[in-house]
Amino acid sequence: MGRITDEPIAGCNSGPPPMSGTLPTGRPRDLRLDFFRGLGMFIIFIAHVPNNAWNNWIPARFGASDATEIFVFCSGMASALAFGAVFRDRSALLGAARTAHRVWQVYWAHIGLFCIVVAMIAWFDTLVGSDFYTTRLYVRPFLEDPASHLIGLMTLRYVPNYFDILPMYLVLLAMMPIIATLGLANRWLAFALMAGLWLVAQADYLSLSAEVRAGVEREWFFNPFGWQLVFFTGFAFMMGWIKAPPIKRSLVVLAVAILLLNVLFASRFGWENFDFVYQTRDLAMWTFEKTDFGLMRYVHFLALAYLAYVAAGEGGRRLAGAGAWGAFVRTVRRVGQQSLAVFLSSMVLAQIVGALLDVTGRTPLTIAFFNLAGFATLVVVATTVAWFKHQPWRRPHQPAAGAAKVERASGVERLTLEPAR
Repeated sequence: MGRITDEPIAGCNSGPPPMSGTLPTGRPRDLRLDFFRGLGMFIIFIAHVPNNAWNNWIPARFGASDATEIFVFCSGMASALAFGAVFRDRSALLGAARTAHRVWQVYWAHIGLFCIVVAMIAWFDTLVGSDFYTTRLYVRPFLEDPASHLIGLMTLRYVPNYFDILPMYLVLLAMMPIIATLGLANRWLAFALMAGLWLVAQADYLSLSAEVRAGVEREWFFNPFGWQLVFFTGFAFMMGWIKAPPIKRSLVVLAVAILLLNVLFASRFGWENFDFVYQTRDLAMWTFEKTDFGLMRYVHFLALAYLAYVAAGEGGRRLAGAGAWGAFVRTVRRVGQQSLAVFLSSMVLAQIVGALLDVTGRTPLTIAFFNLAGFATLVVVATTVAWFKHQPWRRPHQPAAGAAKVERASGVERLTLEPAR
């Protein structure tokens, strides 16, 4: 099994650059991509802690889209930067091989995450003397019939809801050689396939089963044939197939209007205060649907992404700086740079925090403490992973002051001491 790493993310100055030249491994990382991926990682952690009151204030509670769109969109952008030049400059075969290597890594990350979390919550059950934790996470079928569910897990035919993001990501990666090859020939061919797959998914003609039990029907919570639209939108931006939108007052006003309409039609603030919202939304419920990635989720995310793009400034200049703001941005970027490792850790950590809150009780103080402690832990994880990736043990060794040194003179070894400086 290969090393599980995040793919390199190159920088861009005033919007996504066209793919040209060689792989952009020597360019600085994009402040915006790392920063917003990092924010997404913190939001994903909050959303996965069971019965977390902070979950009521994440972006998903104010509109149709949530941190999943951030994760998938940014993953598409990062994939273009990591793999796009291989498809263009080498060959489709080598690009597919490069992608297959990444699929292999993410596949084993998914299997490892499932085994660790299920083993951990099964141990929690032994501590409380019940099946509370495995029931809460809906993994009792796996424990009651491990043989068929283990086969289903390994073949991605059994996908429990808590563990459904990485399988979706695997399918998106597997689709990338097709989209990249078509797009490099003619970008409109790639766009046509993207739109066609999304439309078929909206009509419920294309989905994957998430159950191995006879008589139980359940599809993947994240249908990859719907969600590929946002992934390959990010991919297309970084491949240069789509130009970055201009910063115009009219577009800003339009984006703000979309967000406000979402607060009315896609949040509790509208549902709880206006009766007509239910009637109107019922007419277009499919556009808000998460499994197949409904149209309103896409529109809301694009509006949110555009405003974030405007707020960050050209080349992300407002994300650079010193002082407290600069330190905050650097910390969030560090988390975004190690998003796969942080995501895996957050899924484990969320269950630990949920269990601790079950013991301490969910008061405003305990909820704040454990959420902030979780954030700090994710920062430590990102910092540690970055240190290991840097491989400091491979640097040339510099003898410390006063260290012993062996000299060779006329074939005779002489032990001397380096003077301290």
